[in-house]
Amino acid sequence: MRRFTWLSSWVCFLLWQGSTSFAEPPAIEPTVSIAFVGDILLDDTPGRVVKRGRDPFAPFAKILSSADIRVGNLECVIATVGKADPGKPFSFRAHPRTVRVLKRHFDAVALANNHSGDFGPAAFVQMLGLLQASGIGYFGGGKTLTEAHRPLLIERNGLRIALLGYNEFFPRRFEADTDTPGIAWSEDEQVILDITNARKMYSADLVIPMMHWGWEHKPLASERQRQLARTMIDAGADAVVGGHPHVTQDIETYRGKPIIYSLGNFVFDGFKDEDNNTGWLLRMDLDRLGVRAWNIYVARIDREGIPHPKTGKPGLCWSRHSGARVECEDGERLQ
Repeated sequence: MRRFTWLSSWVCFLLWQGSTSFAEPPAIEPTVSIAFVGDILLDDTPGRVVKRGRDPFAPFAKILSSADIRVGNLECVIATVGKADPGKPFSFRAHPRTVRVLKRHFDAVALANNHSGDFGPAAFVQMLGLLQASGIGYFGGGKTLTEAHRPLLIERNGLRIALLGYNEFFPRRFEADTDTPGIAWSEDEQVILDITNARKMYSADLVIPMMHWGWEHKPLASERQRQLARTMIDAGADAVVGGHPHVTQDIETYRGKPIIYSLGNFVFDGFKDEDNNTGWLLRMDLDRLGVRAWNIYVARIDREGIPHPKTGKPGLCWSRHSGARVECEDGERLQ
């Protein structure tokens, strides 16, 4: 009798153990990967590269295609109309043929920068039409002030992501108005309202502003950048990504959320110094809690303005689990 009781208990234990060991695992939280790059100039030498039938993004094509969403800052207007701004030393206008190459590698572009308005409102509106016709999303600019501040919503794997864009570098005359096309200018109260509305009005799960800010050629973010970045996270942003200085800048984690102050250049010619010819591709893995992990691929930009993955140069990685920022090899990601 005692043996039967022991045997029965053993069988029950095995059945219980089997039910726990082979039970279906809990559902995995949906994740989305998003790749950000810095300044993209498709005028000048990169424009001639495209005219000759080449693809300036080709060296990074595999890395870009591995992300669910690809985003870059379009540092030029794409148009055939308009006149160059006489008050600027550099005005950039790319040919519409470049849209097809852009579409091959990017889902969306930021327009809030100091070159979108280089050839006036007519050229800017023509660019909006070209982007819309090609299916490339855009944010930080529009035909009206309301449209310029409206988030671009991208949904992948059940996550609804809102992208916002703002410029802080003059001239401010490129700013959109009530009935005038242009870009979104950065003013703290409006930025806070836009982030709040992205969740309340547009039901976004995640909000990421992309900024055009800071002083050119400075490797460290300014106090203004730091103040605004923290303000945006306090308002509900899940990460802040920036550019404009033509160099990469430092990285900060604030309240567990990443701030990448400047990605530097990506497709851009005309610079001789190594820091100007070094850029970052930032890949972030997102879930409903925000940024789960991020890693950086280092780009070396050649004389034609074409970026190449820089072998032998470790990038940086970070994960929510470890909370540490470390050097990592290309393609390596912390879990």
